Amino acid sequence: MDAIAAFAAHVTRTRYDDLPDGAIAAAKVLILDSLGVGVVGSAGPLVAELRRAAGAWGSGAEARVWVGGERLPAASAALCNAYQLHNSEFDCIHERAVVHPMAVLLPAALAQAERAGSVAGRDLLTAVAVGVDVGTGLGVAAQSGLRFFRPATAGGFAATAAVGRLMGFDAARLTHAFGALLGQTCGTMQAHAEGSPLLALQVGFNARNALVACDLAAHGMTGPQQVLEGPFGYFALFEGDHDLAPVVESLGTRWRVGEVALKPFPTGRATHGLLDGVLALQREHGFGAEDVQGVVCRVPPLTARLVGRPAHPGMGANQARLSAPYVLACALQDGGVDVDDFSAAALADPARLALAARMEVQPDDNPDPNALAPVEVAVLLADGRRPAARVEEVYGSPARPMGREAQLTKFRRNWISGAAALPERAGEALIAAVDRLEEIDDVAALMDLLSAR
Repeated sequence: MDAIAAFAAHVTRTRYDDLPDGAIAAAKVLILDSLGVGVVGSAGPLVAELRRAAGAWGSGAEARVWVGGERLPAASAALCNAYQLHNSEFDCIHERAVVHPMAVLLPAALAQAERAGSVAGRDLLTAVAVGVDVGTGLGVAAQSGLRFFRPATAGGFAATAAVGRLMGFDAARLTHAFGALLGQTCGTMQAHAEGSPLLALQVGFNARNALVACDLAAHGMTGPQQVLEGPFGYFALFEGDHDLAPVVESLGTRWRVGEVALKPFPTGRATHGLLDGVLALQREHGFGAEDVQGVVCRVPPLTARLVGRPAHPGMGANQARLSAPYVLACALQDGGVDVDDFSAAALADPARLALAARMEVQPDDNPDPNALAPVEVAVLLADGRRPAARVEEVYGSPARPMGREAQLTKFRRNWISGAAALPERAGEALIAAVDRLEEIDDVAALMDLLSAR
């Protein structure tokens, strides 16, 4: 039997009362963090253009676009919101899976909740928990390096699980929805290689596809049953080598929503270990950017592949977020990295580009094709010193978590940095609403707070 049956059974049989307290608390953290990242993403590149295009894709006012408040068909709203959620590279990630589990899942789930009405907070929390299990489970099972953009491909299954759970599917109907999702799944790594906005747009495509797949299943359309392990199923097409058995065995006992890392910086997660190391060395040794003659980074091959690209004049924001040399230069100059570091003026700063040119990223011999850590950094200073650091666990991971105050600081800063001004009181009300999400009768109330209209 294909393993999709086990995932479908897990999604459909799990109830809110089955979730341990830790999983519920983790789901709330990821929901609030993701909504804040979606707000700041509303100011990202090509958002307005995407909204105009989506407005022409059929009539309907089922769900709202975050911040802008435009009403669109649910699938189109999910696409726009997922794009906003991932376009700043600030959204959470399951590091072992190399999956951004909320980027596809949450926009699709909230679009479904809006169009359905009266979806309780307890149901949203349950949908998030089981959806994260599905999406990250596929990533954890993969034993080959990235062939396709896994946050989008595995994320589509996470979103389908969450939407199907909210729609009350049984396991058979959810399996048909997974089959319909397989036929739409997309996510080329070429977008990552070029630092193209298509990277975040592919996250949006799969959020839309999840709603389409569930709508088809709800109306009786059937799909293939060997969705994951068939000769042309998900793993054969998108991943290659895999081992699903440990993942399937852990369903219902290991809640992967508690394994997801938050991002302290709006950059590719593969840069964060390097930022961690360099900033720690700067604090310890007291050097400034002007003292740095060079930085040598030793990283796993996947990290080198994802973020080893050099900085160059004319580089776009999407490329820069995935350039370790550029973000390291930002950190050395400013003591951190923020959304403002990807403005046109910052990207054209000749001093920053000159500093970035002195950064070297070298792959090490780590045999794990999906490893992002550990990493090593060595800084060559003008006075001849060569301080070095090794980072095993990166800040923001469950092993080194961001505390509550750091989480709220990130959320509040994102809240005021969107494309339109959102009232401060609405942000505080959203924090309070997510904190007591299990008591809310209709999660559409969250969307009321997210709309500048």
